[in-house]
Amino acid sequence: MSNPDELLVAISAAVESERSNQMALTVVVGGAVITGRLAPEAVWRERVAEVLKDSDRLGPFSDVFARNPRGNRADPENRSDHDEAPTHLHFHLARILQGTLGIPETGGMYRVAIKDVSAWSVGDLIHFDR
Repeated sequence: MSNPDELLVAISAAVESERSNQMALTVVVGGAVITGRLAPEAVWRERVAEVLKDSDRLGPFSDVFARNPRGNRADPENRSDHDEAPTHLHFHLARILQGTLGIPETGGMYRVAIKDVSAWSVGDLIHFDR
């Protein structure tokens, strides 16, 4: 979408303000279907930083995610981090759906620009291996 969907921006803002990861969403971005739960950006960044920190090769990148876009340490309690309308969706426990497969099977962490979402639906699509 060249103009971000106002309803999708409002959903993202609600997730940011409530600090909840219970909103399930499925989006289409560039032909890919991504399904999972939305997380507040600060929580998403914190979790990515934790995963990277435990990696021998990727550990040095953990600080990049531990900082908010303004260069300060991410602070989930700092409401001023969320004064502007959200520009991205932050998926936790998400999968890219391809046929009968969900990649990765256990869920991943995805960041999607709201302006790039061409279609969306509330809810998490479930795939079945037959």
